[in-house]
Amino acid sequence: MAATSDRSASAWHLLTAVVTTAALVLQLVLIVQGNAVLDETEQPDLGTRLIRFVSYLTIWSNALVAWSSATLVRDPFRDGGPAWRALRLNAVVLCLGGGIVHFFLLRPILDLHGADWLADKLLHVVVPLLATIGWLAFGPRGRIGRLVPFLVLPVFWLVYTLVRGPFANWYPYPFIDVDEHGYAVVLANCAGVTVLMLALFAGALWLDRRLPVRAAQEREPAQR
Repeated sequence: MAATSDRSASAWHLLTAVVTTAALVLQLVLIVQGNAVLDETEQPDLGTRLIRFVSYLTIWSNALVAWSSATLVRDPFRDGGPAWRALRLNAVVLCLGGGIVHFFLLRPILDLHGADWLADKLLHVVVPLLATIGWLAFGPRGRIGRLVPFLVLPVFWLVYTLVRGPFANWYPYPFIDVDEHGYAVVLANCAGVTVLMLALFAGALWLDRRLPVRAAQEREPAQR
């Protein structure tokens, strides 16, 4: 029974890694071709498009999902230490939170079609669902560390975005566009998103302590 459970977990993580990687590659190809990401009407040069591509938190979180899921394919109950724990949690929480933010704040302004629509749905709907379901169903449990390491990545992204924005005259998401809204509104928007992410972190911690530990993990308890 345990072997079957292990295989199911590995298969799910493999599916997640493959789908996420395919979504990232598809979006990258579309960026190279000059397709729209949000509601752009004019596309800059290729170099600028590539820099913008890697400046989206969605890309960061999906890349973390692909990587962390791939690390769990061979060993669904691995524990890679504090850094791995923080990045794995970032992958699930930021991807799910990004999907929620996208649904309420970005989806209403989008007018995408064809491959652009497909890439958008994969990155913001399919991947968050795969990552969340995989974490809920297969864990591994006991891999949520302290809050501070979890915050390093999203805080770094926010500082990078707000510092770079005035020089590049570009922000990845409309609700953090300082030129359009001003710092007061943008900081309020960031505070709202932060509350959401912290709530998801707290929810993940609460669930992690209450969801059942799988038999194979009980035989190899995580080091705390």
